[in-house]
Amino acid sequence: SVALRIIKDGRIGYATTTGIGDSQQLVKDALETAAFGTEAKFKLPEKTDYPQVEVFDPAVGDVSIKEMVRLGEEMVAAITGHTPGIICEAGVSRGVITVRLINSRGGKAEYRKSFFSLDIEGNLVSESDMLFVGESEISCHPLSDHKKVTDMVLRQLDLAKNRATAPSRQMPVIFTPDGVAGALILPLLSAFNGKIVLEGASPVGNKLGQTAFDKSFSLRDDPTIEYRPGSRPCDDEGIPSQRTSLIEKGVVKGFLYDLQTAALAGKKSTGNGNRSRGGLPAPAPSALVITPGKTTFDDMVKDIKEGLVVEQLMGAEQGNILGGDFSGNVLLGYKIENGKIVGRVKDTMVSGNVYKILKDIAAIGSE
Repeated sequence: SVALRIIKDGRIGYATTTGIGDSQQLVKDALETAAFGTEAKFKLPEKTDYPQVEVFDPAVGDVSIKEMVRLGEEMVAAITGHTPGIICEAGVSRGVITVRLINSRGGKAEYRKSFFSLDIEGNLVSESDMLFVGESEISCHPLSDHKKVTDMVLRQLDLAKNRATAPSRQMPVIFTPDGVAGALILPLLSAFNGKIVLEGASPVGNKLGQTAFDKSFSLRDDPTIEYRPGSRPCDDEGIPSQRTSLIEKGVVKGFLYDLQTAALAGKKSTGNGNRSRGGLPAPAPSALVITPGKTTFDDMVKDIKEGLVVEQLMGAEQGNILGGDFSGNVLLGYKIENGKIVGRVKDTMVSGNVYKILKDIAAIGSE
């Protein structure tokens, strides 16, 4: 796709197309939108140096379709061989993208990124039950071994063999990485979005430099880590990528800004101007990193007399996101009794508030 952002008479115009060749129509469309556009408070970046962030592996393009089909078939065979009757679907994909940015002030950036992904989903249906399992992996390098993905799904199937009942009361919960992403990350993304902070709607917007979370919790956005799919040398506005600390040992350290939001707030862009295919750049994270803890998953389970493990939530994003509230159905989760996982829970909901939960963390996983 090709996108054009202009500033005419102090206002922002924008147009995008998936067709290449009709540049005059693109300019015309951008000029038309400028008449109704937001007042521009920023200046486009001049020529600058960018960090060396490797995200391209030419070996990705060398993987044959035949090899990709083999990987997919082996993943399906591993799951169906373990659990007869399961409906299974595997996906193997690869690609290379080229990003080129230029502006009228001399700013210029270009990079290539490769990606290779494996994913598998399974659905086991009985007369009174439906079980959903799945796992995925993505890398900038070719993935020649599916064992990490299939082993996780086999583990899910083994833990779900027995059925357990969850009581309706407050209890300890272990969120797996997917569970964290489904329940806790979205409200945090909103709270640390510079635009939300500027509007005064962020619960942590006025807590810069203050302790707002458990001291064991640290969160940063770091698109400079090499060969991570979310990494890159610059954002979609041509601002160099940087490591931005959001929470450090419970203390609010910063927020995410693009050029326009940073200018309105009297700040500098953090290199987080992300453009969706059809919209203007807006503040968004690139590669979030939670600092690992020192406790293994097994040790967490052993320490709980009665509780839950949440792998997948459904509908958690329907709550009061800005307030940090979430409530969702447990699509895949397990009951813990006396330090052991005893079975899968069904017809169970989990609700809570992100800010309350992250102020009282029992442990953060080391894995």
